[in-house]
Amino acid sequence: MTATTTAPRSLVIDGISVLVTNAPDLGAGPLGEIADAAIVIADGRVAWAGPAGVAPAADVRVDAAGRSVIPGFVDSHTHLVFAGDRGAEFAARMSGAPYQAGGIRSTVAATRAASDADLLATAVRLYREARAQGTTTCEVKSGYGLTVADEERMLRIAARLTEEVTFLGAHVVPPEYADDPAGYVDLVTGPMLDACAPHARWIDVFCERGAFDEAASRRVLLAGRERGLAARVHGNQLGTGPGVRLAVEVGAASVDHCTHLTAADVAALADAASDGSGTVATLLPGVDFATRQPYPDARALLDAGVPVALASDCNPGSCFTSSIPFCIALAVREMRMTPREALYAATAGGARALRRTDVGHLGVGARADLVLLDAPDPVYLAYRPGVPLVAAVWQDGELVSGDPAR
Repeated sequence: MTATTTAPRSLVIDGISVLVTNAPDLGAGPLGEIADAAIVIADGRVAWAGPAGVAPAADVRVDAAGRSVIPGFVDSHTHLVFAGDRGAEFAARMSGAPYQAGGIRSTVAATRAASDADLLATAVRLYREARAQGTTTCEVKSGYGLTVADEERMLRIAARLTEEVTFLGAHVVPPEYADDPAGYVDLVTGPMLDACAPHARWIDVFCERGAFDEAASRRVLLAGRERGLAARVHGNQLGTGPGVRLAVEVGAASVDHCTHLTAADVAALADAASDGSGTVATLLPGVDFATRQPYPDARALLDAGVPVALASDCNPGSCFTSSIPFCIALAVREMRMTPREALYAATAGGARALRRTDVGHLGVGARADLVLLDAPDPVYLAYRPGVPLVAAVWQDGELVSGDPAR
């Protein structure tokens, strides 16, 4: 979505208590932190970052008044284009019913019946909701149409929100193919892919019991790669399985969920990461909260050297939250991440999961996506869970949400 506020030619934000740059050459530690800092934005990019006392002049000044500034969150896993409501399913889970992938089919029925205008309105509302909470880069998947026409229109709608568009025709097998799952894979890798590839950057598959097995998942990913789409994988959410190993095998940018990992899975991810270009383990703690699943062992992944991202998985069924701050708090409390590890995973980690170098950090030349927190230190994201700490959000150097003077 385009911003509504015109940016000045240059802007300096000073009076920053802690500036997290995620650029170690600019500041202390892996997050490149600068105390008593300033940052200068020009033409939508970071032009300078450093101690406030030596900041260059700019056309406009904003006083952070002792608050902290962080990179905008990079949410690398969402499903914002859909119709319908699954609140009753959530209530049933909270009463003890297990989560099953088949619940997706109720959203498929509602999405197929919805107009383009209604789908876009819901997606825009959720996009703006996420942005108000600090998300400045957002991936959006299809996967609730499961016909050629419906998947193609979902991707067209998603492309109005973001360039990070993912074709997920292989989400579940739709009811009309219940007796012919192989025929549905033929459709996904043939006519559906032909229609959808021009609108997407990524291809994804739900490699899980109740969805697609290893052979079908590999076929989907390789077909997408032949059409120029890079791979992502939903894997190891409902139990151990081949998802992680398949993601590493095909060179997927990310394998998402990773709730149930074996030692071999962790080792495979660590080996792939050793050359700096391996598969990111994207963890979705909001899903585990909303489905009463166990939380992934982020500590084991980090200690093994696996790159980790945090994302929301905002969707109507298994995780209806757009709040990355909430996911950070869960990751700290339930997944044994430190507050700064979780922040890094939700910014630089998400950027790596999308293979982006222009976002997720505030180094010179980066896209000027930044968040002013109403807190003296970013640890407050976990320290004060549930509190609206995002005072203002800049995207491409433009103020798009909040009020820095609040």
